[in-house]
Amino acid sequence: MAHTHAHDHGPARHDRAFAIGIGLNLVYVALEAGFGVLAGSLALLADAGHNLSDVLGLALAWAAARLSRRQPTQRRTYGYRRSSILASLANAVLLLVAVGAILLEAVRRLMEPQPVESWTVIWVAAVGVLVNGGTAWLFLSGRKRDLNVRGAFLHMAADAGVTVGVIAAALLIRWTGWVWLDPATSLLIALVILVGTWGLLRDAVNLSLDAVPEGIDPRAVEACLAAQPGVSEVHDLHIWAMSTTETALTAHLVRAGAPADDGLLARMRRELHERFGIEHATFQIETGDPAHPCPLAPAHVV
Repeated sequence: MAHTHAHDHGPARHDRAFAIGIGLNLVYVALEAGFGVLAGSLALLADAGHNLSDVLGLALAWAAARLSRRQPTQRRTYGYRRSSILASLANAVLLLVAVGAILLEAVRRLMEPQPVESWTVIWVAAVGVLVNGGTAWLFLSGRKRDLNVRGAFLHMAADAGVTVGVIAAALLIRWTGWVWLDPATSLLIALVILVGTWGLLRDAVNLSLDAVPEGIDPRAVEACLAAQPGVSEVHDLHIWAMSTTETALTAHLVRAGAPADDGLLARMRRELHERFGIEHATFQIETGDPAHPCPLAPAHVV
């Protein structure tokens, strides 16, 4: 069996973003809780609790990002790379729980409207927009390349959206006296967050189940391997995510009568990396002897 791999972890470029994001949000949670107590605002206290859950989400994503860079061991031969996928799944679930909490509170407030300390809410929420928006901006560049970073970005962007909605509702309430605008705005914001979270949840579940990562066409990969010199058949092809940034592949290649060719393996690895972003490729070379057929050749056999 020929085995070829390449890893491109690069520097821990998001560590600083996670550290700054967690620090800023912890300070904001303390500020929000303090003003919530002083103003007697249940809404601010509830939002402080929600933001504390976001700090947990950021810490989870950061821990997974650091774990995924740890070296393999005899027991964990892929290291902890998969932890970033698990963190993405956990973050998606946390976002859905937050949406559920917002929906329940919004329905309760619609049934039992409560007075809103508008100016306190406006100024504290304005700080929240800056904190959450700034933290989301720190993860903006990496959200398309790393599902784990995308989860952190969605957490912070969703919170920034919530606080913008809170400010708009508080201003309208101050001008019109319509206290029902506060829970009505919360309902709309919850639906927007739900739409954004659904894609994250879908992708995280797919990667957890070893589905082919988005953006990779398995037919194109198979055609690429089948076109290599001397290859007459490709079977038992598997493509899956080792982490939220690395993709792995295994395949059986039939090359009847062809000698061992390390140069060919290197070229295939390079082409898979350049065309499909596949970092870790394992090839089993077979001669196609009918006396010893590969039991994994049928497409339905795993």
